Amino acid sequence: GDPLQVKASKLSSTKTQLPYDYYFLSYCKPPKIVNSAENLGEVLQGDRIENSAYNESISVPLFIFKMMEEQSCKVACRVKIDAASAKNFKAKIDDEYRVIMILDNLPVAVIWDKHDGSQRIVYERGFRVGFKGIHPVSKDMKYFINNHLHFSVMYHEDPETDSARIVGFELIFSLTISSLLLAIANSMKHEYKEWDDKNPKLSTCKPGTPTIVPKTAPQEIKVDEEVVFTYDVSFKSSDIRWASRWDIYLYMKDNQIHWFSIMNSLIIMLFLSVMVAMVMMRTLYRDIAVYNQLDAQDEAQEESGWKLVHGDVFRPPSNTTLLCVYAGTGVQVFGMTLVTMIFALLGFLSPSSRGSLMTAMVLLYMSMGLFAGYSSARLYKMFRGTDFKFQNNRLQNSLNVPRSSLFGILRPQRSDLGGEIFRSSAFWYNVWPCALMVLFVSPAGFSGQFLRRPPIEDPIKTNKIPRPIPPQPRHMNPIVSILVGGVLPFGAVFIELFFILTSMWLNQFYYIFGFLFIVFIILLVTCAEITIVLCYFHLCSEDYRWWWRAYLTAGSSALYLFLYSAYYFFTKLEITKLVSGVLYFGYMVIGSYAFFVLTGTIGFYACFWFVRKIYSSVKID
Repeated sequence: GDPLQVKASKLSSTKTQLPYDYYFLSYCKPPKIVNSAENLGEVLQGDRIENSAYNESISVPLFIFKMMEEQSCKVACRVKIDAASAKNFKAKIDDEYRVIMILDNLPVAVIWDKHDGSQRIVYERGFRVGFKGIHPVSKDMKYFINNHLHFSVMYHEDPETDSARIVGFELIFSLTISSLLLAIANSMKHEYKEWDDKNPKLSTCKPGTPTIVPKTAPQEIKVDEEVVFTYDVSFKSSDIRWASRWDIYLYMKDNQIHWFSIMNSLIIMLFLSVMVAMVMMRTLYRDIAVYNQLDAQDEAQEESGWKLVHGDVFRPPSNTTLLCVYAGTGVQVFGMTLVTMIFALLGFLSPSSRGSLMTAMVLLYMSMGLFAGYSSARLYKMFRGTDFKFQNNRLQNSLNVPRSSLFGILRPQRSDLGGEIFRSSAFWYNVWPCALMVLFVSPAGFSGQFLRRPPIEDPIKTNKIPRPIPPQPRHMNPIVSILVGGVLPFGAVFIELFFILTSMWLNQFYYIFGFLFIVFIILLVTCAEITIVLCYFHLCSEDYRWWWRAYLTAGSSALYLFLYSAYYFFTKLEITKLVSGVLYFGYMVIGSYAFFVLTGTIGFYACFWFVRKIYSSVKID
């Protein structure tokens, strides 16, 4: 007898990627629409958790959805479809929008019409707004609305008490078969003799008897048509425990999941990383021993290789301020990613906690601005920047060139695409990031630069006159080495990237954070080692311009990430609208840009440590 709060979340589609508010369409509305408490992540994802007419009916102002009380042919409301409503319904049916409703924090699940090889039932979140088919009478192609919902609530009884826990929330769909029409739908054209708002009675179904959809004609969407929304409620005992009730949502239905191939790729990448590290250690130890031996025998005048450029290797690069800003931003992104993954591993960011992952990422990104300012300032002091330029570096890091360019991408793709995005419930993307940028991120980055630490001292003095760089072989061309250096880091993540893109754009949950953390560690090791190897080769060729090259070598993996996202768009998604395409590629540019900053910073600091280590290990006169 306890009232069950069925809430409306949003309308979502994998074809447009634009979420809409549930009441954007002319569905039944309760007497008063109440928004549930939402966190920051839900707002950014376009979720609007609101009460629905399946809690309080307009016709009967009582709680009519109660625990263990089955109902049938219950009327929610009657709605007259005007021209605008009909147009909206038809557009959302064409775009394959699904309605997401929530009961006890469980999204409504619909059985998918396919089994995988294990004969396990596969579910999808949400039910379709309607369908398009041939009318049984006119034989014309028409639009039909799913106006009858059969809710099935599964519960698990507590053996020690008389109470029960809700462990499942499903929507049972019927197979509607009529002349030239076949669809998985719950569409009924209800009939009645006289409408009574207080006690409506229908002739197409009766309370207390199961509602049979196939015996009735489907409800067509047309102007001035009156649509009666009805629902059934049934309860079913289940062996599923409350702690396992999210398993049906986390079970992946994609047939392309091959765990063996994923593990095999990761093992190969890890093996390559170990081999590269072993070769580098043996080669460097031999070089250092030879150089020290030559110095002891007064034969150092015949120096060759990387020791020859010891007087120029720590010469400040061009655009030092920009390099410091990018390195600081990379520290910020790295800290956010690492801490977020640790929280996810500990179970704090479960998919059952709506918006928790997005909220954690935003808050951590803001707080990590302190470390971005500190690392950027300390690196800039190492380059002996003047006080005036140091203040300029502070300003650039707090307003931040990478962040500013990111929001420069974010705002046009959210603002200049016309009213469709404005009407979308994700419109708050325009407001929240800019407000957080001004109020939190910039002050944190600015204040981080006031943390006092002595500047980093170079192990070797830099010559006043730059040493000329000899002509380099073709395979040591900077562009070639940078592009080649990005292949290995991308190879460490591209398989996992498929699952991440699937969860983002195909309305699925991503929850294998333990596996993702392993891939992240392998990515860090791979970025560091490939950058060190290529830096060593360039130093042996007497090319000491390693600062920006180290950053771009590992960061070039972002280029391959973006190209893969383009391949995924054309092969896996069914997006046809220009708005949705611009939205997809806009977000993937942002994601690739963040990946560039992250991997570039890892490669830069790894190479920075490597260069300081080898030149502090040899004797220099």
